[in-house]
Amino acid sequence: MSISSRAAIAMFLGSLCLSAAAADHPSAAKVEVLVSSDAAWNGKPYESYPAGRPQLTVVRISIPPHTTLPWHTHPTPNAGYILSGHLTVEDRATGLKRTVKAGEALNEEVGAEHRGSTDDEPCVLVVTYSGTSGVPISIPAAGGDWGA
Repeated sequence: MSISSRAAIAMFLGSLCLSAAAADHPSAAKVEVLVSSDAAWNGKPYESYPAGRPQLTVVRISIPPHTTLPWHTHPTPNAGYILSGHLTVEDRATGLKRTVKAGEALNEEVGAEHRGSTDDEPCVLVVTYSGTSGVPISIPAAGGDWGA
């Protein structure tokens, strides 16, 4: 059985357990899917994960008002959830933009240069990266500077 088949079966069984628990206990946890996609926000399909040992990374990012992050790419799929404020993401090649606000999730691009910017409010988001050991979560574009 392939890894993806085993993962699908595990997810299905997990959802059955959550559904059964919710039916038996009306005060049980509520599950709300915020984002589930096989493509980034701009419609570009995810192709594959890099080979290697899986590594999950969850980060909380606080971006001040009127800030534009440097152009960058991600080598692996990731998704962010906006806790407060607004974030406008922009694809460098196409100029396509999308604004996400508090309470919304965003599935980010892989391998395509993009950046985020804030408006009059700061933005706080939590991002989960589904990567592999030894692979960075973000790579600055040529000539980019993260200020680190």
